[in-house]
Amino acid sequence: MPHPIMFRDDDVGLADVRRIALGFPGAFEKISWGRPVFCAPKMFAMYGGSVKGDTRGEYLQYPHSILVKVDDSDRAALEQDRRFFFPAYMGPFGWLGLDLTAADIDWTEVAELIDASFRMVAAKKLIAQLDQG
Repeated sequence: MPHPIMFRDDDVGLADVRRIALGFPGAFEKISWGRPVFCAPKMFAMYGGSVKGDTRGEYLQYPHSILVKVDDSDRAALEQDRRFFFPAYMGPFGWLGLDLTAADIDWTEVAELIDASFRMVAAKKLIAQLDQG
């Protein structure tokens, strides 16, 4: 049974996230787990996420968020920021979520987070294309 669609095209920040993510070499969007996922060809960003609740099967939704893979050297600092959360399922694999509704959105920061995530998963060839401009 497929996941239900968990977003709308007019969701907070989705158009800007798309513009940023699809600007990377080889990037494309697909729908996985009912959410927009950005890949090249491995996933480097996702719009929307959730956190496991205290009760089994309970999840706190962050529908207007961006999930990115973060370097271990950045993780401790980002985890101290209340805008970030440890996403269900993906958190143990090095991902954090940024709640786009927790404060005014700094799109430069979002672009830097997506860029860093892309660089962690993309092929060297795509990273070289990015660096060449």
